[in-house]
Amino acid sequence: MSEAKEKQKELLTKGKYKGVFMTINQISVFLENKSGRLAEVTKVLADAQINLRAMTIADTKDFGILRLVVNDAEKACQVLEKNGFTVRITKVLGIEIDDRPGGLHYIMETFKNNGISIEYLYASLVGGKKDKAVVVFKVEDIELGLQIVDRSSLVTVSEKDL
Repeated sequence: MSEAKEKQKELLTKGKYKGVFMTINQISVFLENKSGRLAEVTKVLADAQINLRAMTIADTKDFGILRLVVNDAEKACQVLEKNGFTVRITKVLGIEIDDRPGGLHYIMETFKNNGISIEYLYASLVGGKKDKAVVVFKVEDIELGLQIVDRSSLVTVSEKDL
């Protein structure tokens, strides 16, 4: 980490969080890029009564990474591993945004202005909230990301909120 980043992190960690902020357990499933593999994952999860809350997939010619937010990450990992899938749990931020033009821009500017590096993001609708959406962010430094969220009065969500 650069000296400037270290100083920024040190300054931010001196204060306490104003509110309760959560991270989400995201599951990454590593898949061979072949027909039917995604159906196998969804079958395993469906058979185990695991509900998909948000998902995205990134692929190359030979493999893909399926990223999931589910209602029970631990159980999902267990059943996927039992069925031969390679999985990993990663902490991500779920941030509620207004479902309107420019709703995402405020968060992007906030992260940019505070030196938060975003590795990837994807979106989901919030259960029961007609005018809200949730953007799932994987940031380089989750603790620093949480502090910026706190200072910026952003609203985080848990897996249960999706």
